[in-house]
Amino acid sequence: MPEGDAVYRTAARLRRALDGRVLVRSEFRVPRHATADLSGRTVLETVSRGKHLLTRVEGDLTVHTHLRMDGSWRILPAGGRIPGGDQVRLVLANTEWLAVGVKLGMVDLVRTSQEDRVVGHLGPDLLGPGWDPAEAVRRLLARPEVTIGEALLDQRNLAGIGTIYRAETLFLRGVWPWRPVGEVPELEGLVALAQRLLAANVAPGSHPAAIVTTGDRRPGYQTWVYGRAGKPCRRCGGRISRGEMGAQPQERLILWCGSCQPR
Repeated sequence: MPEGDAVYRTAARLRRALDGRVLVRSEFRVPRHATADLSGRTVLETVSRGKHLLTRVEGDLTVHTHLRMDGSWRILPAGGRIPGGDQVRLVLANTEWLAVGVKLGMVDLVRTSQEDRVVGHLGPDLLGPGWDPAEAVRRLLARPEVTIGEALLDQRNLAGIGTIYRAETLFLRGVWPWRPVGEVPELEGLVALAQRLLAANVAPGSHPAAIVTTGDRRPGYQTWVYGRAGKPCRRCGGRISRGEMGAQPQERLILWCGSCQPR
């Protein structure tokens, strides 16, 4: 599933193509909204909220989408052939651009005034203008018995972290992934680091195709532990371990260094 930085960049692409322009075509290829038509309405803005995308249209309407594991938005010149075949879930077009949502995990049409129905459960957005680290810590501590590895992926605590940023944040803080939240020292510093890592990867000049947490953009040097199972730790030389966290069928990949992140 894409991390929050990838969704943030997707929102930026949709903004450039859709915001401020009148829709001349809309096709909701999902049964629930198959008869909806937004043609003639102006797109007001597109924003990301954690891993969710909100495209607000005049008339108090919001198109809510989520990429899940395989979804993507493709931006093409208007008039081109729609790629994706029967995998297309949504088409939004103006006279200049064609936005095609392929394999989208969620497609909803809600009142803008009622967006909380689809994103109200989310915790503070690490890349949002209202990022609130104190609230993120408060939410994490509400369940002190949960492992920090599982808590960081719970979007109700803080929105935007995926398996890559979880692994990298915990490594850099020296925290064993299975440590209970209530036993993790300086949670404020941990969530602040996670926010800085995501922000660095959407800053001007960052590469959209790769997450970099080491500061080294060379292929093979971009992360500390993620994607490096069985390889030597960049700090201590020990072997990077790989496992899974969470209850089935929701278990997710986790990587860590047993020496730098001791039990």
